[in-house]
Amino acid sequence: EFKDVDFSYTEEKPLIEHLSFSVRAGEKVAIVGPTGAGKTTIVNLLMRFYDPRSGKIEIDGFDISEMNRENVREQFSMVLQDTWLFEGTVYENIAYGREGVTKEEVEAACRASYCDRFIRLLPKGYDTVITDSTSLSGGQKQLLTIARAFLSDKPLLILDEATSDVDTRTEILIQKAMDKLMKGKTCFVIAHRLSTIVNADMIIAVDNGKIVDIGTHKELLEEGGFYAKLYNSQYSRISQPSLAAEN
Repeated sequence: EFKDVDFSYTEEKPLIEHLSFSVRAGEKVAIVGPTGAGKTTIVNLLMRFYDPRSGKIEIDGFDISEMNRENVREQFSMVLQDTWLFEGTVYENIAYGREGVTKEEVEAACRASYCDRFIRLLPKGYDTVITDSTSLSGGQKQLLTIARAFLSDKPLLILDEATSDVDTRTEILIQKAMDKLMKGKTCFVIAHRLSTIVNADMIIAVDNGKIVDIGTHKELLEEGGFYAKLYNSQYSRISQPSLAAEN
């Protein structure tokens, strides 16, 4: 729960003002807005990379400002647009962050995230060392980070759903893996393509660092505000080629 939260990176430029909303366990929250609008600020506050200037953020009724930062972050799994893999084996990269994990659990996470097959085709399978020269596509790297999130199995999930520069087949696999990953978790999705979050329990629209709309997809379309304009402009760009093809 966000309770009357104010935040800005600098004194001169207010960013988030009087933000209040609550999310129940298992709900999916989408954070939308143009590039550079400030979508990641809410995530940064959630994970205590920054603290609010005023107001409170609570998880299960506990004020996170009174919790150890590491304890706060231990509640979250993350899959980000910029995939993070280190120089080590595929196995080590997936098992990272969870102690005492078994080989069977790692492989099950990889099957769930559709990467077991391509891993086994690598020169040494799960023992292949990932370096700058390892021939993994951007989509394959994303699937590995999803496998890592499956394995960590935290109650809260932050998801940057971007699938830019990914071929269509891999994009479908990533979306299917993300859909499975989100089940039963409280999810905060930084959404790029609005068609993927129309069923979110709550949509928070951000523009110029300010929260301009909060509601469901249906509610915000009916209001005809910023989110509706954003959605309709994106939808028209998607639909125009197909209309042209029909003509």
